[in-house]
This record gives sequence, structure tokens and C-alpha cells, in this order.
Amino acid sequence: MSEKTTQSWTDDPQPLLRAGEGFRLDDVDPKSTPGYDGNKKSGRQDLKTSVPELADLQERLFAAHHDEESGPAVLLVLQAMDTAGKGGIVRHVVGSVDPQGVELASFKAPTKKELAHDFLWRIRPRVPGPGMIGVFDRSHYEDVLIAKVRGLADGKEIGRRYKAINAFEAELAEAGVRIIKVMLHISPDEQKDRLMERLDRPDKYWKYNPSDVDERLLWPDYMKAYQAVFEATSTEIAPWYVVPGNRKWYARLAIQRLLLNALRTIDPQWPGADFDIEIERERLAES
Repeated sequence: MSEKTTQSWTDDPQPLLRAGEGFRLDDVDPKSTPGYDGNKKSGRQDLKTSVPELADLQERLFAAHHDEESGPAVLLVLQAMDTAGKGGIVRHVVGSVDPQGVELASFKAPTKKELAHDFLWRIRPRVPGPGMIGVFDRSHYEDVLIAKVRGLADGKEIGRRYKAINAFEAELAEAGVRIIKVMLHISPDEQKDRLMERLDRPDKYWKYNPSDVDERLLWPDYMKAYQAVFEATSTEIAPWYVVPGNRKWYARLAIQRLLLNALRTIDPQWPGADFDIEIERERLAES
């Protein structure tokens, strides 16, 4: 990796962002930039500088494994309060790679058909296949977060779902899926500013949902629900990472780094030719 790529990283952010034993969400400053001592300008430059490596690793992953029945894949799970910047991550980070190697799933409120099944029923078909990078814009965690805050399930059922999630993610990891679970953490004041901007700009009206204000009133309950999620489901094979989100440029840079780390660990290689190269040279020359 070039010096230019890492000039403003003082530490690998991955261990700094991990919700490990003893983690407390209340201790995370949403304005902070763990492991990074640069500013918005350098952050944007470093994000841009790392795109070629990210794109190269993603293309190699896709080329080597996309037509296999099993093999490595990456699943990026994005959870957050409204306006935290999930869409910006999809556009500016995941959007910098070849789209044919990306599978995006967005999970809204479950339909009647989905409610007739176990909560993971609608999730399983959207798990990325071999060679792919999958992105869950919200996920199976909605079924423990909203259910807990809104009282849609009792404590026993929430506990069952935690166990089901851990078993499900262990199953994915065993199949070769690298799971990156991210909570984008913003402050209530930052969310208020972002929601107000949507009311101030006609081109943002379509993003505004009056129910977002109702959810804001439950902010403390959601933070407690997230803390419970981290304690129950941040495992060795599928840890949670809490990324401070008040500075959008940092959140994008940090998640890009998490993706890079996962792909570097997989270390995908270009597949060899399954044909005789010299024969094909001759055939092509004569065509």
C-alpha cells in the first residue's frame, strides 16, 4: 500500500471500532474519527486514493468465484438511525466498484407473506453468492431492534432471535461469507439538522418521512436496544463495528477500510485460463 493511501491513518480503525467485551455505546463520540488524524479534505482524498485497490480486489473476487457453487463472499450489514448516511456508503464506497459484483438488499417493514414465516425467511435468499459483495441496507437486525423498542415481541422471543441470528451468521461464515456489521452512530442533534435540511430543500422532500420524528422521540430506547444487540450478537466470527457518523467523510473512509481489510484477508487471485492460450492465439489470428 502506498504512503499516500495511509498518510492520515494513525492506526488501523478496525480494532478501534469493534464492539468487543465491555463496549458501551454511550462512550462513543459521534463526531470522533478513530485512527484518523486528517480532515474532510484529506479524508476525501484518501477515499479516492484507495478506490483502485478496492476495485481491483473486488474484480478479482468476482472473476475467481462468481460462477462457483461455493466460495468466498463479503456481506456488509448497515444499521443506523434515519439520516445516518447508509445511502452515502452505498453510493460513495460500494458504488466505486464494478456493479456486476454487488448485490444490494433493502429490508423494509415485513409484508403479510413475510410475517407468516420466521423472521430470517426473507433474509436467506438475499445472502450474497460466491464472488459477490452483498450489502444489507437495514437487515435481520430490524427484527430485534424495532421489535424490542416497539414491543412487537416479548423478551423471550427477542432472546430466541438473538440465538437464531448467531447461528445464521455462523452458518454464513462457515460457507465463506465475510460478515462486516456496521452501526453508523450519529447524535440526535446531527439527525435533527439533517432532517431540517430535508424540509429546507425541495429536492430533499422525497427523503423526508414524518414518522422519523416519532422515532426520534424513542432515541434513548433505540440506543439501549443497540447496546443489547452488541452484547448478544457481536461474536468472534461476526463482530459489530460502531462507526461515528456525524462526519460523513470519515464514516465512508472507515467503512472502505473495513471492506479493504476483508478483501485483503480473502486475497482473491485471478483465475487461470481453462483453455489452451497458444491455440486460441492462433485461432484468433486466423479469424
